[in-house]
Amino acid sequence: MLLAVISLCTATTVANIYLAAPLLSLIARGFGLPAAGVSWITAISQLGYAIGLLSFVPLGDTANRRRLIAVLSVVTAAAMTAAGLAPGLPALGAALLVAGATTVIPQLLVPLVAERAPAARRGLHVAAVVAGLFTGIVAARVLGGLAGEAYGWRAVLLGSAALTVLIGCVTAALLPPERREVSGALLTRIGKGIAQVPGTLTASPDLRRACLRQGGLFGVWSALWTAVVLLLTGAPYNFSTATAGLFGLFGLVSAMVAPLAGGLIDRFGTDRVVAAAYTLTLVSVPLFLLGGHQLWALCLAAVLVHAGLVCGQVANQTRALTSTGSPAAANTAYMVTAFFAGALASALTGPVFTHWHWPGVCALALLWLAAGRFLPYSRPGRR
Repeated sequence: MLLAVISLCTATTVANIYLAAPLLSLIARGFGLPAAGVSWITAISQLGYAIGLLSFVPLGDTANRRRLIAVLSVVTAAAMTAAGLAPGLPALGAALLVAGATTVIPQLLVPLVAERAPAARRGLHVAAVVAGLFTGIVAARVLGGLAGEAYGWRAVLLGSAALTVLIGCVTAALLPPERREVSGALLTRIGKGIAQVPGTLTASPDLRRACLRQGGLFGVWSALWTAVVLLLTGAPYNFSTATAGLFGLFGLVSAMVAPLAGGLIDRFGTDRVVAAAYTLTLVSVPLFLLGGHQLWALCLAAVLVHAGLVCGQVANQTRALTSTGSPAAANTAYMVTAFFAGALASALTGPVFTHWHWPGVCALALLWLAAGRFLPYSRPGRR
């Protein structure tokens, strides 16, 4: 039951980062602005998430996680409420920045699950949380847009605030009690946590390998998934934005594949599952290229790339969490690296699509995949 509640909490909280994306046109209409004038709102949420990863996730090694998760849930809910009531775009952006920073609860729960799971079932338990993570992302992009059309964007943000505080506090109450001696001011502990991350990354080749491998997979997914809407809304498909948005339902493959990946990790180890993830992703790239004019190929490629991404996520995060004696710091390094790789790939996708169109994006994805697979992750030590 606890694992199910943690997975539900992960899905609910991570959705806050992605809710603004399907609501952009409604937000723009509400403030009387062009859609291009509010597009930066989605980046604000992701910027806040990056800040939260560095600031709060390292505290998982030293803080009382029950109390920390409860406080972050309340602050996130307050920020989402402020966003839902925002009188203007600057206030909305500020509220979403705070909400993004404090909605890092899933990355506090994943190390806890990995620590307490039996060694023989660790992969399966981590997979359950990862499945919740991807389900929340899909729900935010698909259900958020549909609910926004029906009830308005403010109601969606306010509803998310209510769910966040309810499920977050219930999860915190159900977590096992922890007795940890906490000393020093909060800012001092945050600073120490951030300072611990580079040393943790430097000391562990296994952690560096997990970061690099997942950075490659996440970069491929980010590049292709950023450009696929541009492809579907242009020639030859010319779908509406709503129809193109439903393509995000292929992300549900992630929730179905995650438990399978966890079982395979427990049976065969992380290396084989990561190799399978790269194989699936490699096969998807030529299918994406063919999908430039064949819808069936695009659909099959979407299934494969999501399967590859989630297999890699479960395997690489399991490796990262067990690579050092500081799982929270290791998870911070892992998530920041993967997030940076995905953000960089997304940033490059726009110019690449403009100059070289869909084949250029597929070439960028292939380059990212090769970098994640073949770049060295460690240097020989000096004697």
